[in-house]
Amino acid sequence: MKNLSCPNLTCHCGAISVTIDTRPDFVFACNCSLCRKTGARWGYFAPEQVQITGQPTRYRRTDKPDPSAEIAFCPTCGATTHFTLTESAIAAHGNTMMGVNMALLPESDLAGIELRYPDGANWDGASPFDYVRPPRVLG
Repeated sequence: MKNLSCPNLTCHCGAISVTIDTRPDFVFACNCSLCRKTGARWGYFAPEQVQITGQPTRYRRTDKPDPSAEIAFCPTCGATTHFTLTESAIAAHGNTMMGVNMALLPESDLAGIELRYPDGANWDGASPFDYVRPPRVLG
């Protein structure tokens, strides 16, 4: 398995870097307004698998009464780098997940990983995801 602890897993200007020691099992290209507008393609990891260097700015969506994720992005170049769970999500489910924006990497670095297209725009937050189209393998 290719190590992704590489210098190109950074925001555009390099102020925020993300270190992960493994490849994600799959990548989500969600169509919800937040994911679509931040340009994120999420790989999911346990929080202890991710190290962040730099001081990102954080954003919680305001269109949901109790958002479960806080998006982090570079205050200089604006690139979305990762998300963490909010306090309410951690209280409900534990601190079990962190998302890393895999669009920070060239697609060739993710060769062989499945890209999935969940229908987050119509997801109710509780049931399993529906998908808007079949997955494809990257690379």
